[in-house]
Amino acid sequence: MAATLHDVAHVAGVSFKTVSNVINDHPNVRPATRERVQKAIAELGYRPNLTARSLRSGHTGAITLAVPQLRLPYFAELADAVIRAAEARGLVVLIEQTSGERDRELEVLKSPRLRMSDGLIFSPLGLGEEDAALVTAEVPMVLLGERIFSGGCDHVTMQNVEGARAATEHLLDTGRQRIAVVGAHEGEVIGSAGLRLKGYREALESRGIEYDDGLVAYVGTWHRANGAEAMHELLDRGVEFDAVFGFNDTLAQGAMRVLQEAGRRIPSDVAVIGFDDLDETRYSIPTLSSVNPGREEIAKTAIKVLMERIKNPAGPAPREILTQFEVIARESTAA
Repeated sequence: MAATLHDVAHVAGVSFKTVSNVINDHPNVRPATRERVQKAIAELGYRPNLTARSLRSGHTGAITLAVPQLRLPYFAELADAVIRAAEARGLVVLIEQTSGERDRELEVLKSPRLRMSDGLIFSPLGLGEEDAALVTAEVPMVLLGERIFSGGCDHVTMQNVEGARAATEHLLDTGRQRIAVVGAHEGEVIGSAGLRLKGYREALESRGIEYDDGLVAYVGTWHRANGAEAMHELLDRGVEFDAVFGFNDTLAQGAMRVLQEAGRRIPSDVAVIGFDDLDETRYSIPTLSSVNPGREEIAKTAIKVLMERIKNPAGPAPREILTQFEVIARESTAA
């Protein structure tokens, strides 16, 4: 039998009204009480009755998450984090996959299916800064990612430049001098690849090391196969390097495979670092150093900001929120 609000109240040791206040993100709930209720919701697997809630409040209790590709591990783990953050607040999440295509992303923004939810968390790849005026929807929206920074909605994103600079500095601190890049996009300035390349260049400049475009491998997309192909290209060109910065973990893993097949020892011959701190980086051989961009914080913040906007659509001006990052050193960059 499905858990009810009364079941949650009983397990949490609070009143029915308190549970309702937590689910509806009422501000006058003590943090310890809120945490206890959210723990009970997760423990019981409580799901709200969307029909009843909609009739009572005019809200569905559902939100939509639009991401490019769930086969990209970063977006799979992001979706998982968003779902868990939403469940803790009694919300359900509907998933839209856009394949990172501009037309599909625009279609999602105008889709009548959005009326089945109270708000949208939107992570575009095909749309760019020049499309900012088109990024509107019938429901409140929180924008994720690095493609658009001047949209008229709340924006939660990671510190790409700073994180990439820290990753490069980590390699430099281990004594590496010729750091190859895997994952740049030709001509990109705004976007994950462009911003991470900027951070890489800033780190080199701060140490007095001249930027060498010959160390940069350009790719189309960010899958393992692209990382492997880019590493083959660097090796075939005879490029000398003692470290690799993969602009995401999957690129780095593809590059690692090719390096190992070529007889290059990691980290003795070549140190490797990625970006995203995917769960699988803990189980590769060697384990992969990475940048944790604050994915859990992105999810929780996006849910919190979206709920605030749903309750008060005409509230404060749109906010730009940057999450904290951390360089996670593992075996692949051991000194």
